[in-house]
Parts: sequence; structure tokens; C-alpha cells
Amino acid sequence: MLIKPIHQKIFKKAKPFLRTRKNLIHTRIALHYALNLLQSEKGDEDVVIPAVLLHDVGWKTIPANLHLTAFGPNPSNPKLARAHEVEGAKIAGAILKDLQYPSEKIKEICRIIRGHDTRKRPISRNDRIVKDADKLWRYSRKGMAIDLDRFRVPRTNYLNFLGKIINEWFLTPTAREMAKREMTSRRREKELGRLKPKEIRHFKIHSIE
Repeated sequence: MLIKPIHQKIFKKAKPFLRTRKNLIHTRIALHYALNLLQSEKGDEDVVIPAVLLHDVGWKTIPANLHLTAFGPNPSNPKLARAHEVEGAKIAGAILKDLQYPSEKIKEICRIIRGHDTRKRPISRNDRIVKDADKLWRYSRKGMAIDLDRFRVPRTNYLNFLGKIINEWFLTPTAREMAKREMTSRRREKELGRLKPKEIRHFKIHSIE
């Protein structure tokens, strides 16, 4: 994925903070979705891209053994989710200031990060895109595999949950359509997982005719 040199520098500085909770993988996938959303939703890439790259750096300040108490199906310590936003905004601000990023952009980026999970109502079009890119990760092949492993939930149950929540969860029409396409792919993969090798070859041949 091609991003501006300044955004590459931001990502380089963010990486040490993302090496926890599978956040490096998560951030790369969220970035992919953000770049696609920007094409249709017309946000400011100089706000959206840094916000996506930096939105989860705050998890580095939370002990790894407590991560799963802060998010997921039944979090027992949701205050930690808020803590990662607050600490993440501080880290993001320091990184951006060190790179001499425009001050007016830093202010909006940090505000987005400070509520990217817990704030229900978006504060701007850029915030909508960041929130949607963040959630779309769950619908990706890799993201779903990671979540199924960490949450220990049946694949069918998780697919049903993600399918039902699309219209409620996503803030932009583009993200809703992307989520539906991803769900179609994940369900097809689930069906393929039930088939024997000969049946899989037969399915693939006929599915492209």
C-alpha cells in the first residue's frame, strides 16, 4: 500500500507501540480499509491516515495480561479500553509533534483517537472513516481468524453476530457495503471448510462460470 512519505514516517514511529495485542497486523488491515473508504467518503487523508496508524498505540501502556478484560464479548474491565484511548492520544501527539506535523491536524487526530472506541457519536467525517476502518478489520479473513482464536467463540455464532450488526455498527454507506462483501467471502470460506478436496475443486470450477 502506497502512503505519503510523512505517513510512512509516522508508521515507523508507531510500530514499537503496536507490537502487542496483534495491533501491527490490525493496523495494516485497518489502513487498507481506510484507503478504500477515503476514495468514496472524501475525508482528509492527512487526518484519517495518521489517526488509523496511531489509534491503538495506547494498548502498549496496558499490561498484556489485562487486554482481554478490556474488550470483547464480555469485558470485565472496560475502563482499560478508555485508558488506551487517552494514553494513545498522548503518544500520538508526541510522535506527530516530533515529526513537526501541522498543529491543526494534530489536534483533530488526537481528538479522534481519544474516543475512537468509546465515543458513540462521530465528531467529523474523518472520525466516521477511522471508526469504520477500525471495525472492518473484524470482517477481514485475518482479523476474523484472530478474533475467533482470542474470544474462543464458534465461527457460526461470530458470523451471525457480525452479519446482524452491520447496519447498526457502521457509519458510512461505503463501509456497510464493504462489510457485506467481506461477510459473503467469510461465509463462502466457511462452506469450503466443510467440503472434501474433490468437492472444493468442483465448487471452485463452477463458482467462476
